[in-house]
Amino acid sequence: MTPQLMQAIQLLQMSNLDLVAHVQKELESNPLLETATGEFGDQEDRRTQSLESTNEPREVSSERSGEQAGGEDAQNGPDLADQMGEGAAEHVEAINQDLDARLDNVFPDDAGSAPEQTGPQLNDPWMSTPSRNGGANPDFNLESILAETVSLVDHLEQQLSTAIAEPRGRIIGQFLINELDDHGYLKSDLTLVANRLGIETAEVEEVLAVLQTFEPSGVFARDLAECLALQLKEKNRYDPAMACLLNNLDLLAKRDFATLKALCKVDDEDFSEMVAEIRALDPRPGSAFGPLTVQPVIPDVFVNQQADGSWKLELNSETLPRVLVNRSYYAQVSKSTKDNKEKEFLIDCLQSANWLVKSLDQRAQTILKVATEIVRQQDAFFAYGVAHLRPLNLKTVADAISMHESTVSRVTSNKFIATNRGVFEMKYFFTSAISSTSGDDSHSAEAVRHRIKQAIDAESVKKILSDDALVKLLREEGIEIARRTVAKYREAMHIPSSVQRRREKKAALG
Repeated sequence: MTPQLMQAIQLLQMSNLDLVAHVQKELESNPLLETATGEFGDQEDRRTQSLESTNEPREVSSERSGEQAGGEDAQNGPDLADQMGEGAAEHVEAINQDLDARLDNVFPDDAGSAPEQTGPQLNDPWMSTPSRNGGANPDFNLESILAETVSLVDHLEQQLSTAIAEPRGRIIGQFLINELDDHGYLKSDLTLVANRLGIETAEVEEVLAVLQTFEPSGVFARDLAECLALQLKEKNRYDPAMACLLNNLDLLAKRDFATLKALCKVDDEDFSEMVAEIRALDPRPGSAFGPLTVQPVIPDVFVNQQADGSWKLELNSETLPRVLVNRSYYAQVSKSTKDNKEKEFLIDCLQSANWLVKSLDQRAQTILKVATEIVRQQDAFFAYGVAHLRPLNLKTVADAISMHESTVSRVTSNKFIATNRGVFEMKYFFTSAISSTSGDDSHSAEAVRHRIKQAIDAESVKKILSDDALVKLLREEGIEIARRTVAKYREAMHIPSSVQRRREKKAALG
């Protein structure tokens, strides 16, 4: 397998974010590559393909010879001394010699070092200082000042400086602050922390006891029970009964209220109050400081329904890096190159650039081709919903578009389709088949899971469906399925057993 072929295979299975990072790396290392518009996502050319069309998918990016946007370098403006009078010019030159620097070689950030003045300062961010074009100060951004958020680390460091006076304790406290996760939990083992700092574990525990009194309440907890206990202690609501409840949170999650009331030795009224207090606490005290990094899903293909009922597929041009080969620059440099090593380097860069552009074209066409066949196969899903999802495997799609199964597998990895029913990963449409009792077409496993969820959501307190009852219900609807398969699907959807559901529904009513 050649390196070029390996690169093409890697590009095929990359997500759009990985692809942008890879192309950016190639742009930095290959002088013959350049972007079409200076950045990714040219909106000027969105390629589309309709299902009713019999033509092959159009190229999404084409290899074109780039042109060097050459031009003369901008000339420096007149010297500062030349813009002033004769006497002033001599004075400036004297200062330049004394300081071994030029007054006109000053960065904009140095404006704050001007001599102290009376009254409002010209560089005061709250003053609307005039600029050369008569507008407001372009460096001032009120929105960025007001929108600035305080991180959890900064918030805790401010409290640390006042809570612990000894430098030794502050060092330990700073180390523990840096060990927190985004939710404010301390997952590090105190013994390991003590060994890394070369101190006793008891000293780390003393500092941790102080840190656990910081705001927000519950921070520096090592598990959920301790986090809730810290918040209850601050409210003076931590008693033996509450401690027993926190030690058995697993029973609370299972809604086993009878066992909990017996362990905590409380009646129904006290137990309801305790549960209400637990629900009012914050299990993630650190999440309020600064937004968590959430990576949005960016679809690679859009599917839209047309007026005649057919489906139109469109590649998301914002995820397609548009690169060009700058052949004019290659011709210019190759003429002045005489060294053999330099010539070989230029030839390698040209071949690599050509292959990258070709691979990007092939990748886009393959994604569109596979997505088109998926929409053909799952037309009922797009029209009527998940209950009509058909069984589909890689071989069916590969045979229909004359490709290998491994190619289809790479294309569908980390690729997403935006539909009228939401954004789905391409692999979502490949589901196993469940046999039909009537001999008709098989049912999709995803459609069966959806039917199980529908049946459970519609059940009443007096008639909770067990796994055996679900099997009987599905067989009446023509779906041949085993009990263990129903249990597996139910657990995969995080739906509790019939016993737990009965307890939850009774607790909700009572």
